[in-house]
Amino acid sequence: MTLENIKLDIDYVRSQFPAFNDPLTKDWSFFENAGGSYVPKKVIDKLTEFMISTKVQPYAEYSMSKKAGENMDKATKLFAQMINAKENEILIGGSTSINLYVLSNALKKFISKGDEIIVTNQDHEANISPWRRLKENGAKIVEWKFNDQDQELQISDLEKLINNKTKILAVTHCSNIVGSINNLKEISKLAHKNNIIVIGDGVSYAPHGFPDVKYLDVDFYTFSLYKTYGPHLALLYGKEEILKTLPNQNHEFLEGNYPYTINPGGPNHEELVSLIGIYEYFDNLFNHHFKIENITIREKISRINNLISDHEEYLANPLLDFLDKDENFFLIGKSKIVDKNRAPTISFIHKKRSSKDLSNYLVKNNIATRNDNFYAWRCLKSLNIDPEDGVVRISLTHYNSKNEVDKLISLLNNFS
Repeated sequence: MTLENIKLDIDYVRSQFPAFNDPLTKDWSFFENAGGSYVPKKVIDKLTEFMISTKVQPYAEYSMSKKAGENMDKATKLFAQMINAKENEILIGGSTSINLYVLSNALKKFISKGDEIIVTNQDHEANISPWRRLKENGAKIVEWKFNDQDQELQISDLEKLINNKTKILAVTHCSNIVGSINNLKEISKLAHKNNIIVIGDGVSYAPHGFPDVKYLDVDFYTFSLYKTYGPHLALLYGKEEILKTLPNQNHEFLEGNYPYTINPGGPNHEELVSLIGIYEYFDNLFNHHFKIENITIREKISRINNLISDHEEYLANPLLDFLDKDENFFLIGKSKIVDKNRAPTISFIHKKRSSKDLSNYLVKNNIATRNDNFYAWRCLKSLNIDPEDGVVRISLTHYNSKNEVDKLISLLNNFS
């Protein structure tokens, strides 16, 4: 538990999300959060306000335009503070896949023929294929494979792969299939001893606690904002000293104006402003649970992260325990969350029935989930799981309830 022994007020949390009272969604248990989360009313309000009052070209001197630009800047500044970055170290793009593709195109400047790039077989394809493409520039692609017994990435294996030709390491902070939290700080420390650039994919980590990028010491870090209670956008962080050196991927007149140099076309204006609503939601969560003044935004986020982690552990461990012990299921990854060593993103298969059959059964019982490879087809192939049928994935987040999980376990227990 947290030091204050405070528990997340789940009734308050759910009251902030209109989806739980909407006629189309209210009767469903939503367990596909890793594919995209619900949004709180604060986000919807900010989006609506922008579209009504400030849907104009920003940064001009007339009032509507001036306010639009101010709110765009405010959203960027708030998110920088939430993840402990500088304002000029983050950019907001269309998706993580787009952000990493543009970044790889910029980082190829550092790649010469024979240089090596390490990727994993545990990642989502978004943090694999952009780096594998650099073999067209002469790079050698080296795969850091997870351990077959427990599906974990072992740092001792990484040490054996690194040499003086290694230039880039792309690794997930948390696998969207295995669910384990990789020690990105230790990985970065090892990589930097060897002058390697580290790209961390936080898409499956950030919904369960916004990271402190300076603590992790990654060179680049990315996550999808539509999976952290916002619109379909993605954030990319990059260290200022590296961003300064990257070739421009944007309009010629923006040369030297980082981070816009690796954000072609710039952000979606109205959706960027709606990100203020994510901060306001977390601020409300903090104020509802804690009576503390004179505290930084990052400190607020850290305390809310702890509340969320405790609640998600409380929800997920009974499900993990059931799947681990029931002989009909094969659970991928750790069977228990301890001190946030895995996310409540839980993938499994039935040993006798297809994932499609199981998924259909759950959907018929108002469990919103699906079977798929979830863009981690290399991971499934390494597990000898058919990428077409895939796994069933139950992805929880802090607005899920114990009653929903109890219902799910009961349904799984009755599936035959």
